[in-house]
Amino acid sequence: MASERPTFRIVNLGCKVNQYESAYLRESLIERGCVEAGRSDRADITVVNTCIVTQSASNQSRQAIRKAIRDNPGGRTAAVGCYAQVYPEELSRIDGIECIAGNTIKGCLPDVLLSTYERECSSSLFLDSFKDHMPFEFLPVKSFLGRSRANLKIQDGCESRCSYCIIPLARGPLRSLPPSKVIAAVHNLFGEGYREIVLTGIHLGKYGLDLGKGAGLKALLLLIEAEAIDLRIRLSSLDPNEMDDELIDLVSTMPFVCRHFHISLQSGDDDILRKMNRAYSSLVFRNLVKTIHEKIPQAAIGADVMVGFPGETAEAFENTHLLLRDLPLSYLHVFPYSPRKRTAAARFPDQIDPHIIKKRAKILRYLGQEKKDSFQRRS
Repeated sequence: MASERPTFRIVNLGCKVNQYESAYLRESLIERGCVEAGRSDRADITVVNTCIVTQSASNQSRQAIRKAIRDNPGGRTAAVGCYAQVYPEELSRIDGIECIAGNTIKGCLPDVLLSTYERECSSSLFLDSFKDHMPFEFLPVKSFLGRSRANLKIQDGCESRCSYCIIPLARGPLRSLPPSKVIAAVHNLFGEGYREIVLTGIHLGKYGLDLGKGAGLKALLLLIEAEAIDLRIRLSSLDPNEMDDELIDLVSTMPFVCRHFHISLQSGDDDILRKMNRAYSSLVFRNLVKTIHEKIPQAAIGADVMVGFPGETAEAFENTHLLLRDLPLSYLHVFPYSPRKRTAAARFPDQIDPHIIKKRAKILRYLGQEKKDSFQRRS
């Protein structure tokens, strides 16, 4: 029999967007009378907000689900998010999951979870396909437990169709939070005591593309500046072709914007970039990093880089290594390629041996640590 005040636990995996959505879910369940379970307590409802960006992320999601089922006998376990949206059939094979819910119902997920719990029913599936021109679903959040900075999700969806990436299937079309609502959310978070806010999204550089002429990331920063709020704004990951001189100049003149750029490079070899369906060249990235460093010398510049993409020869890897070595980067986020079902790259020939991928990742991670140490010494 369901208790009057069910306890819950949320296990979050993945990106800042997932962190934001988990924070919304936590607050919403508390508002509905639920009680967050202590670290060592059993939970009536456990929600695993999943990630599938890599095979490792998928494995971690399944492990978290099975652990939740083991650790909470008699409780109910829900698998939600990207894994549930794209591969629900895989999750349905895990005994003990009572609820599988995708990314199209995040706003009503608290009510779905409580309805499933109160019915004391067996497994329920809550999935829907994405629709063209669907609006951005704003999920209000007041606090981020244990964090001094707040995330603010202002964009969702991706339509780039990079050959290795499953995220377009998990997150749907591009959609943005209208600027007026962004400003209101910034004020609300400031009122809750946050002095740094990270603007985040699945494809942040495309913010505003669906909102019509005049909307975009640069216009949004100008609107935030006009509010004259005493806080810092940090930008999350951007693609190289979405960062022009105007944006860099804007950041250089805005003291409230953190001098931090996280750039999604993926590869420093042009042939591999074309196979990835990335819309820029290694030269674009090189010139971008140099421009940022020249205009904002104190800026931290990080890069995402993938190793072991199909067809990545020793020469292609070395092109990436040399590009990163010779640029004033502050850190690297290195991750191995892993094939994702339903992506083009999973069917490509010349898949790279996992041992070679591991070796290449180790080389770049060592370089990344050197870059980080060097940046910290001069900061």
